[in-house]
Amino acid sequence: MKPKDTLKQNHKTVPQSIWKETYIALSHYPELKDTPINFKFKKDIKKSFMQAQPKFSGIFKNRKKRSYFIFISEKVTIGDETFDITEAPSDVIIGWISHELGHIMDYRNRSGINLLWFGIRYLTSNNYIRKAERAADTYAVTHGLGEYIIATKDFILQNSSLPDTYKNRIKKLYLSQEEIMEIVNEIKEEKNDD
Repeated sequence: MKPKDTLKQNHKTVPQSIWKETYIALSHYPELKDTPINFKFKKDIKKSFMQAQPKFSGIFKNRKKRSYFIFISEKVTIGDETFDITEAPSDVIIGWISHELGHIMDYRNRSGINLLWFGIRYLTSNNYIRKAERAADTYAVTHGLGEYIIATKDFILQNSSLPDTYKNRIKKLYLSQEEIMEIVNEIKEEKNDD
């Protein structure tokens, strides 16, 4: 991607093709306003559409001074199907980005050593992957993005051309639509009690 194809604003570098969706998602995370995040298309990300990670050279910096990447797969091949991420519905892209921003919220609370340990456990333990993915979903839902997370799940689970192994992975590792609605309802109840 050429530099002119990206927009830079508020410590964020975003491809123009997903600028609108990115800023809708970011608007729900005011605590990330001054956090440098580079949204970057990548040719291939294994088993995923997007991936958030801290910039490695900044892992041991003060937590408030770290910067992050959100890598976005240009084209994703799952089974026999190849998808261009920008052809997905807008609310689905917002959901994916919201989830990745949830990972960044989680990373912001971790020390450098804890981030390294997180990476090792993420690569070696399915139970830890599940815990991390569900935490990212929870951050997105509690930031008012539940409808977008549900749209993303529906897009994946109702897509008949995606293999069942991929759908089962989503069901196993991430919050279900029912769990998301429970969190949304709990938030509504808390607001009504105030």
